[in-house]
Amino acid sequence: MSNSGDGIESKNANWQFNGEMVENFEKHVAKSVPLYTQGHRLVENLSDYFVKNDSICYELGSSAGTLISKIAKRHDFRDAHFFGIEIEKDMIDQANKLYQNKNLTFLHEDMTTYDFKPSDLIIAYYTIQFIHPKLRQTLINKIYERLNWGGAFIMYEKVRANDARFQDIISNLYMEYKLEQGYNPEEIISKAKSLKGVLEPFSTQGNIDMLKRAGFVDIISIQKYMNFEGFLAIK
Repeated sequence: MSNSGDGIESKNANWQFNGEMVENFEKHVAKSVPLYTQGHRLVENLSDYFVKNDSICYELGSSAGTLISKIAKRHDFRDAHFFGIEIEKDMIDQANKLYQNKNLTFLHEDMTTYDFKPSDLIIAYYTIQFIHPKLRQTLINKIYERLNWGGAFIMYEKVRANDARFQDIISNLYMEYKLEQGYNPEEIISKAKSLKGVLEPFSTQGNIDMLKRAGFVDIISIQKYMNFEGFLAIK
């Protein structure tokens, strides 16, 4: 067991989103992911273009519920309903403790097997990267199928560079970023080791190709900083 920073203990190739780390998760991810909170704000603003009075909207991998609760609160004057889908029971318990809204429900479900209702907005904020590659395309296919015509899928992902030289540059820049955030080298190495085989990013083009194979035609990058990128895909 080693320390990945912010009081989070981790094991080699065994990063998990449960246990004692739940209470420190939001602090940790906001420090670790550049423009994390700014991305939340952008997704909130984008929701205005797709949420209607009778809309059903999902966040996949909603963790402790921060993002989907902001969107639900933003649209609480509507008859729309918002669902946070999360496989970790500890995260669901934390979300229910922190956020209460008449139009918000947290579901302890596996996004790869859950049967979505027809939706106007589906959000995956740095979660698809944790889905095993053998299941990823099938999940994106299902997302496309369950979106209403004109509905949107907003996907934020850590991305790999398109060749080895760029990957080396970006990896070093990100390491320097984490040092600037106050993490020490031991914590950075511990986190990287814990994510082996757990976090499997695709490249920007790999993500776009996956969206296109599912049926999406209208795709745009809405935010990018180093190896972190947000995509908007409209059905």
